[in-house]
Amino acid sequence: MSVQMEIICIGNELLIGKTLNTNAQWLAKRATTLGVAVKRITVVGDDVEEIANALREALQRKPRFIITTGGLGPTFDDKTLEGIAKALRFKLELNNKALQMVKQKYDAYVKAGRIDSAELTPPRVKMAKLPEGAEPLPNPVGTAPGVQIKVDNTDIIVLPGVPSEMEAIFDGYVATMLKKESKGLMFFEASIYADNIVESTLAPLIDKTMHDNPYVYIKSHPRGAEKKPHIEIHMSTTTKNPKAAKDRLGKAIIQLSELIKQKGGKVKLKE
Repeated sequence: MSVQMEIICIGNELLIGKTLNTNAQWLAKRATTLGVAVKRITVVGDDVEEIANALREALQRKPRFIITTGGLGPTFDDKTLEGIAKALRFKLELNNKALQMVKQKYDAYVKAGRIDSAELTPPRVKMAKLPEGAEPLPNPVGTAPGVQIKVDNTDIIVLPGVPSEMEAIFDGYVATMLKKESKGLMFFEASIYADNIVESTLAPLIDKTMHDNPYVYIKSHPRGAEKKPHIEIHMSTTTKNPKAAKDRLGKAIIQLSELIKQKGGKVKLKE
């Protein structure tokens, strides 16, 4: 059974279309590559109740991991930790380990001449107020620490919204956890392009190929125009064995390619 994960992205800027949600795509791709199945991606605004409700709903589905991004900074609209605390009915408390991380960052900024004072003002201290029992994760790029909270069999990983910070914490601390939990499972993929065949004709050919190759998932993605069909066909499988993956994908590609050619279509491997 695959290790399951959900992603919750937080920020009004995502909901109004100001910011493209590249964090969701990056996290989903990285988690999938590590053998983890992303089951749901949710986007909510900077609202304590919305954040709390989204987390409660995700916890009810009992995924192994929940990763949130966004809302960890010092400003008034950074409400992620408050929402998480509300969902879990935990108190927000000053975490000394997190405070030390924040302090070291501002000391380094002063030393580098980036700011004049390392005073721990209320907005700066805010970034070190975590739900009780939470573990801060060092942020090698920015100021706000990431956060890890264990709830029953679910690890909640709370990451910043700034992509460089989110990616650094994920690669530095989270990826290892996911890889260990997936027990060596890896994601493998390949694509072919089909021309001169419409998607409605292609659909039953994909169904037959998936039936004959039960460990391979196949998805079609139209890339052309109505009168000039050009379809990318993406195939994927998850296994611990690279040779098995290559054999599975190769067999599926050969079978589907032959079926497409029988219908007058043309096939080309994606380079």
